[in-house]
Amino acid sequence: MPKVKTHSATKKRFRLSANGKVKMSHACRRHRLVTKPRKAKKGHKMPAYAADMNAAIVKKMMPYAK
Repeated sequence: MPKVKTHSATKKRFRLSANGKVKMSHACRRHRLVTKPRKAKKGHKMPAYAADMNAAIVKKMMPYAK
């Protein structure tokens, strides 16, 4: 059986947690942080988890992720 290719953009943006959840980072944390409120910046530091429907798609794109 041939190997399945991993989607390159997916492996750069997502990680799998120990419990099997799909972990991702928030958007809006790269530039123009001066104009954004402190509460928003602090909230975006926290890890985000993909919804169950989207997590199934991401896991399909990363077949060898552990």
